[in-house]
Amino acid sequence: MSRAFVREGEGHLDEIPDRPISDGPNDVTREGLARIEAAVVAAQEALAAAQSEGDRSAIASASRELRYWSARRASAHVVAEPEDDSQVRFGHAVMILRDDGRRQTFRIVGEDEADPARGTVSHVSPLARALFGKSVGDVVRVGSGEAEILDISRSNAPGGKK
Repeated sequence: MSRAFVREGEGHLDEIPDRPISDGPNDVTREGLARIEAAVVAAQEALAAAQSEGDRSAIASASRELRYWSARRASAHVVAEPEDDSQVRFGHAVMILRDDGRRQTFRIVGEDEADPARGTVSHVSPLARALFGKSVGDVVRVGSGEAEILDISRSNAPGGKK
C-alpha cells in the first residue's frame, strides 16, 4: 500500500489543513475588523462546544477556524475612511457604467469582507486595482470590456457622502 494513504499515530486523525492566508496586506474597514473579531469569538465558542462534546472532527474544524481568524485579527490594519472623493481609494463605493449598459456599484473592502453579490469587492481584486487612483469620468478596463466611473462615494449608496 502506498505510504500516502497510511496515517502515522493518533495525532493525524481529524487534522485538516489550515486555510490559506494571503501574502498581501490585511487592510480592513472598521466593519471588517468587527467581523473578524466576531469570527474569532464564534470560533472560540465552537471550539469550546466541540471540546465539551469530545467531537474530534468538530475540534479540528473549530481549531482551524480559530487559527485563521486569530491570524487575520493579528495582521489586520484598519484603513481610515477616505476624506477625499476625487479619486478611488480603499473604502470607497464606486458606481460604474459597463460598456454593455449595466450600472453597478461596488465598495472596495478587505479580502475577508468581500462579497460581490452584496456589492463589495476585495482591494486586491482586478476590478479594485483598475479603479484605484481613477476619477469620475475615467474609463477603465474591466475583464474583457470597459467601464466608466460615474460616482465615487463613502457609502454604498450612489452619491452617498457620509
